[in-house]
Amino acid sequence: MDSTATASLASLWDEVSGTQPDPDLWVVIATLGAALAVVIPHGLWRISRNAITIAHEGGHGLVALLTGRTLTGIRLHSDTSGLTVSRGKPHGIGMILTAAAGYTAPPLLGLGGASLLGSGRITLLLWLATALLLTMLVMIRNAYGALTMIVTGGLFVLVSWLAGPQVQAAFAYAVVWFLLIGGVRPAFELQAKRARGGAGDSDADQLSRLTHVPAGLWFFLFHAVSLCSLIGGGRWLLET
Repeated sequence: MDSTATASLASLWDEVSGTQPDPDLWVVIATLGAALAVVIPHGLWRISRNAITIAHEGGHGLVALLTGRTLTGIRLHSDTSGLTVSRGKPHGIGMILTAAAGYTAPPLLGLGGASLLGSGRITLLLWLATALLLTMLVMIRNAYGALTMIVTGGLFVLVSWLAGPQVQAAFAYAVVWFLLIGGVRPAFELQAKRARGGAGDSDADQLSRLTHVPAGLWFFLFHAVSLCSLIGGGRWLLET
């Protein structure tokens, strides 16, 4: 019995850590088109942006933990906004990195995902994403956020466990394209909202207060990270 379980675990590890065949180029192009179709139209973006908010708030939460802060909870709202609360020093490098992680998290996650897909590790990408989503679910503190995480995490679980290799590949490429493309739009939207006199306590404003660096330079950082990630990640995906 023990030897059977050990063999099963070894087989599972080989599957997760191993490589899978690259999808056909038409699949890569089709998933790119699908990502553009849910990011560009305003109506669909209002729905799909919830997934970017998950990555955004998850970025805040992960960096808060990595810098020694205490993560107390994450909230996701139906208007696609979110809130991550952590305890610790209200200033210093930990707080700065935590505040900067939100708008940079989706494109950087997309870049990391593109790197994994470029090396043929489709299964590893899906399992890592599933693990991150399930871990984040534990920290959600409102009903809408919990429902959003359960639906999103459940979709990843179903695809990871039940779908065939071709469906898994198409899903993984669609997710990564979405993070890369969808990661560009929020910073532009926030900048436009601030220009109209709104969003006075945005991440860029908090970073400006923490560092005494103008908010405009933080927006430059957000744009640079998202656009460079899109270009670099897109090249990796299209070269597979």
